[in-house]
Amino acid sequence: MKKIKFTNHHKGLWAETLAATMLRLKGYRILQKRYRCHLGEIDLVARKARQLCFIEVKARNTLDEAINSLARSQQTRIGRSSMVWIATHPQFSDFDISFDMILVVPKHLPRHIKNAFSCQPH
Repeated sequence: MKKIKFTNHHKGLWAETLAATMLRLKGYRILQKRYRCHLGEIDLVARKARQLCFIEVKARNTLDEAINSLARSQQTRIGRSSMVWIATHPQFSDFDISFDMILVVPKHLPRHIKNAFSCQPH
């Protein structure tokens, strides 16, 4: 039987699908996947009650690799992109906001880290 080799892009898509499924099971509503604007990309935008979450999904070989893979510059891009998202979805402008991570590693359930980082407007 031939082994299928997945590219990093395919692994990322699979991790995002897994993360979105886990969030739905936890009662979140997925508002958008793979949001892109001129300032950057947000993997998932989700809500639960009055909480609006901008979520970065990281798939790595270990939890340490995953948690340490989010650079400060990427956090800034996500923060700026979130402001554009909210500007184009004003019905969510008064929601509480969090910047979360979901870590996906082999042989483990995805780990959801709420308020994994903060973004200050620059």
